[in-house]
Amino acid sequence: MGKREALVAIAVVAVFLAASAGKVDAAKAAAKGKYRALFNFGDSLADVGNLLIANGVSDNLTTARLPYGQTYFGKPTGRCSDGRLVIDHLALDTPYFEARGLGAVVWNSGALMTQIQWFRDLKPSFCNSTKEECKEFYANSLFVVGEFGGNDYNAPLFAGKGLTEAYKFMPDVIQGISDGIEELIAEGAVDLIVPGVMPTGCFPVYLNMLDMPAHEYGSRSGCIRQYNTFSWVHNAHLKRALEKLRPKYPNVRIIYGDYYTPVVQFILQPEKFGFYMQLPRACCGSPGSVAKAVYNFNLTAKCGEPGATACAHPSTHWSWDGIHLTEAAYGHIARGWLYGPFADQPIVQSP
Repeated sequence: MGKREALVAIAVVAVFLAASAGKVDAAKAAAKGKYRALFNFGDSLADVGNLLIANGVSDNLTTARLPYGQTYFGKPTGRCSDGRLVIDHLALDTPYFEARGLGAVVWNSGALMTQIQWFRDLKPSFCNSTKEECKEFYANSLFVVGEFGGNDYNAPLFAGKGLTEAYKFMPDVIQGISDGIEELIAEGAVDLIVPGVMPTGCFPVYLNMLDMPAHEYGSRSGCIRQYNTFSWVHNAHLKRALEKLRPKYPNVRIIYGDYYTPVVQFILQPEKFGFYMQLPRACCGSPGSVAKAVYNFNLTAKCGEPGATACAHPSTHWSWDGIHLTEAAYGHIARGWLYGPFADQPIVQSP
């Protein structure tokens, strides 16, 4: 498998847009007249339902069933959350697309380079003007590149091969992301935000799956230290790769989007964000074994499956299903990307 093909995403994402979904944050950004469109590439953290629509509803697709979507949409949409994702909170009003019948365009899942090829294939649909006009259109669009890496690392980790094997993936993952950024810049992107990965060791799916010595768990967070270190190392390498790209493209803005810091803060300072509990616990799930019931995650009864239930108030939790975040958590992260502090520079710049 080559470097570019190494970035396998479970469920992706399309180009765009949810004119009604952005609400307050999107309205503020749009009011500044910054972007005409939003293009998003990523995995299940950013999938707004494309996998569901593209593949049809299957019995094993839990995101096609309640309680997914209960908080905002009132019905399942294929999003891996109780409501909106970061991309929905960032999405700007784009009547330009809807006027051309593109409001429901969806793509299947695929690697980053595969998604970029889909982007090229669809280019005539949303930019069929002159080369100069297309360049201007892209120059006034925001490109969200990721998160990528989480699913690549999950492959060896879920197979029980451990972190040693996962670390071997890292150079190819980072190079693949870097290559993808350059491909998008070549297409005309001038504003890109590239998110890092979340702290793996804080998620109930791993906390339920792994039995580690007591000293491997953070005394305050309860997260698995070496798994968080792995995520931190990925993010450090990604930031270094972005730093190398910036001088090469001085007229392009490449922003690092932080998923890691806010999730850690959700655990260590829950009251700051309106979350009532500190422990990593899924809002939607089932207790499973007595020893690990505190995580509310069970592989045999995951969210959306028989035996699983959702908490009464998802807005008080940061973890939705033990793997993905709640709408409330995604909202905090989106605001941090738009205005700071969860990005190395805010997307929305002060005049």
